[in-house]
Amino acid sequence: MNPNVVNSLFENKPLLMLAPMQGLTTRVLRQWFIDPVEPDMVFTEFMRVQTRSRKRVTRSDLSEVNSHRGEIPLVAQMIGHGEGPLCEAAEGLQLAGAQHLNLNLGCPYGRMLSGATGGELLREPLKLAALLGKLRARIKVDFSIKCRAGYEDPRQIFELLPVFADCGVDWLILHPRTVEQRYGGEADHRLTAEVAAICPLPLIANGDINDVATGLELLKIPGLSGLMLGRGALADPFLFERLRKRQIEPVPQVERSEQLRDYIGDLLPGYLEQFCGERQALMKLKDLLNFIPDSESQRILGKMKRAQSLEKFSKLLQEL
Repeated sequence: MNPNVVNSLFENKPLLMLAPMQGLTTRVLRQWFIDPVEPDMVFTEFMRVQTRSRKRVTRSDLSEVNSHRGEIPLVAQMIGHGEGPLCEAAEGLQLAGAQHLNLNLGCPYGRMLSGATGGELLREPLKLAALLGKLRARIKVDFSIKCRAGYEDPRQIFELLPVFADCGVDWLILHPRTVEQRYGGEADHRLTAEVAAICPLPLIANGDINDVATGLELLKIPGLSGLMLGRGALADPFLFERLRKRQIEPVPQVERSEQLRDYIGDLLPGYLEQFCGERQALMKLKDLLNFIPDSESQRILGKMKRAQSLEKFSKLLQEL
C-alpha cells in the first residue's frame, strides 16, 4: 500500500465511521447515512468468504462494491479462514473495485463448518501472523483490521500490535472486549487509551459509543485517530452530526420524534426494493427498531414491532 494513500485517509482527524453490523447496515441503510450525515467511512456487512465454492465472494457481495458511488469510502469487510480462500476473495473484491479491505477479527460467533473465523482466529497468533502476511502480499489497496482486544485475555492486544505492524496492516479498529465476552459487560476504553499510547498504526475506537459525551471523551485520548459508531448510530442517526458540533445537550423530544419519523420513513422505499416485498422489508424495519431505545416513544415503537402489515406500520410511524 502506498503510505501516502493511508496518510491522506487520516489527515483530517478525527474520522467518524459507520460500523458494519450484520443484517442491519445494508446498502440502503448505508446510503441513508451517506446522504444526510456523511460519515467519513462506511463498511459493508461482513462478506463471508466461501471455502467450498470457486466463487469465494457471492455475486451480491461483489455488487455491494461495484455499485457504490460517491466520495465517501466504502470498506469491504471479509470474514473467513484459510490463506487460499481469503487471498482469492481479496483479489476478487479488488477486481470489483474495492479500494479498502478489512478483515474481521472481532465477531464472537466465529466458526464456519471447516474452520475458525472472526475472533476465533485470535486463538492462534502464529497462524494468524502467517495469514496476514499472505493477505498483505495479495492486497494492493488499503488494508485494515477490526479486532477484539483478545480471545480471553484483554491484554493480548499488546502482543498482537507488533504482529499487525510487521505484516503491513495499514490501520486498526479496536473493540476493547474479549471474544469470550461477546457483547456482555462494558467496552473498556481505558484499554483503548493504553493501546493508543503505543500503537504504531492509526487507531479507531469502537464499542459502546452511544452518546456525544462518551464520544467526545474518547476523542481526548492522545494518539486516537477516530471513532466507529454502531449501535449508537442506529439509535441516534444524527450522532455523527452531534459529535462534530459537540452538541451534548439532549435533543428536544419533538425534534427527536421528527428525526425518527424521517429516518424510518426514508428507508422504507429502498427496503421494499432491496428485499423484494413487504414482508421482508417489514422484518428488516422491525430489526432496526430493536436498536432504538427511545423511552418517550416506546409505546408506539412497541406497536410498530407488532404490526402485521406495512400499512399498519406506516400509520403508527406517523404517531411517533
